[in-house]
Amino acid sequence: MPCSPAELQRKCDSLLATWQAYRAAPGFEQFVEFAVTLSSFAEFLHAKGLSGLHLIARDLEQQALGLFGDEHAHPIPAQAFDDLGARVDGLAARVGNYIDTSSRPIEDRRFGHEHASAADLSPGRRIWFIGKQLEPWRELMAQLGYFGIGVECWTPETVPADLDEPTTLLFDITGCSRDEWTSALQSLRLRSAASNLIGLAVDADFASLQAALAAGCDCCFPRGTPAAAVVAKILELNANEEEEPYRVLVVEDSLTATRLIQRTLQENGIESFAIAQPRDVLTALKRYQPDLILMDMYMPDCTGVEAARVIRQHAEFLSTPIVYLSGETDVALQIDALRLGGDHFLTKPFNPVILNAIVKSKIERYRALRRSMLHDSLTGLLNHTSSKQRLDAALNAAAAEHEPLAVAMIDIDHFKKVNDTYGHPMGDQIIRSLAWLLKQRLRKTDIVGRYGGEEFLVGLPGTGSAHAFQVLDRIRRDFARIKHPFNETWFNTTFSSGIASFPAVGNGEALVKEADEALYEAKRAGRDRVVAHG
Repeated sequence: MPCSPAELQRKCDSLLATWQAYRAAPGFEQFVEFAVTLSSFAEFLHAKGLSGLHLIARDLEQQALGLFGDEHAHPIPAQAFDDLGARVDGLAARVGNYIDTSSRPIEDRRFGHEHASAADLSPGRRIWFIGKQLEPWRELMAQLGYFGIGVECWTPETVPADLDEPTTLLFDITGCSRDEWTSALQSLRLRSAASNLIGLAVDADFASLQAALAAGCDCCFPRGTPAAAVVAKILELNANEEEEPYRVLVVEDSLTATRLIQRTLQENGIESFAIAQPRDVLTALKRYQPDLILMDMYMPDCTGVEAARVIRQHAEFLSTPIVYLSGETDVALQIDALRLGGDHFLTKPFNPVILNAIVKSKIERYRALRRSMLHDSLTGLLNHTSSKQRLDAALNAAAAEHEPLAVAMIDIDHFKKVNDTYGHPMGDQIIRSLAWLLKQRLRKTDIVGRYGGEEFLVGLPGTGSAHAFQVLDRIRRDFARIKHPFNETWFNTTFSSGIASFPAVGNGEALVKEADEALYEAKRAGRDRVVAHG
């Protein structure tokens, strides 16, 4: 994900400032500030896809947490103090070097393409393939090209010393001994602050995978993995989707405790909203739509358990995680509280790093559950129901703002014949290919859903019929160029599309019906075309 030099430098400077504060006054509170900032920085690096820097920060975080202790453990011993300081300085130096090398214009070495320049710290849609045998991977590279991702090829001996980092490094271990490929991976990891490092053709046994991951790989693909799986991972890593900030509702009657909790969450980029009265919790939930509730156990007129039981009476909040905060240490009471609607129990005073870790892990699982409910399992796009809900919301916004809205229905041509000729797994792969292409080419604000089978729904807010036709027709032409490998050959597929637009058509159901009629008009006219109504 894109990351500006200023943003990365600001985060790094914040870490250095908290470390210097601890050096100047090595007390427990200062170390807590440093540990929280370090944890926040590690999370930031992970979120921005700066894989190499994240690994360094994560190891540093583990060392710091091992020295956390309590007020009696500080200052930490002199040797640990010096070692920790050296590692902080080393991380800052790597960040500075990455900013220097990645902010300057970079030459695009893809054959047949014009030179391009990087405007920020995003490595761009470029990957490097490193290996001794290029030929087996040519089809994979061609597939990536259809999605706008260029591939530069090197042998392990010819990788440039002045590394201008791409998004992803693919390392094929074929033809290398165990010592050769582990050494090469370690070298690439050491020099690559941001790139995701993927091992290809790694043996599937435990020892080989363990060695590759220990050498610095972010993930590995065992020998014989279908190219489609590798393409899917690379497209995932190159996605431009920026996840919305996590949101937490704090239910706490103590203003001092609330400020401490919100400050701790803010350090890790987590948004929060606080209420002091449990009776306001339902209104706050509906308005704020949090990912998690942090609930004090004991408040005037209402306990946290009582509030949780009320919350669980509402179906829309049944799965919202509730984490209790309390000085209560009675295990029996804690278990009873969890049985009556809670998900976790944190005793006060809480470790801020642990609080953030628990909050994030709970929210990640909650969002994963919601994604599985709202998205299609094969493509990751919105499913039928959520597509229609998003379309209705977009239509209401368009009406309120007097803006146009285009709706397109897309259907893969002769799809039954594809399944009958090449098999259902290949049919699934074609559906995924179109889903990837739509996600790559459309805006984050656009609605992209799998409507059913081989049919897709696309909503384009702020877009009229003529512009929508240009967008969909360009995607149609590019989709027809994709070569789908089958045995020793390949084949192409096409799609047809129909477009309808608001305000010419006034409601969501009518828009879908009109777009459907335009789609079947395109089918009757010979397929592989886009027809726009209005």
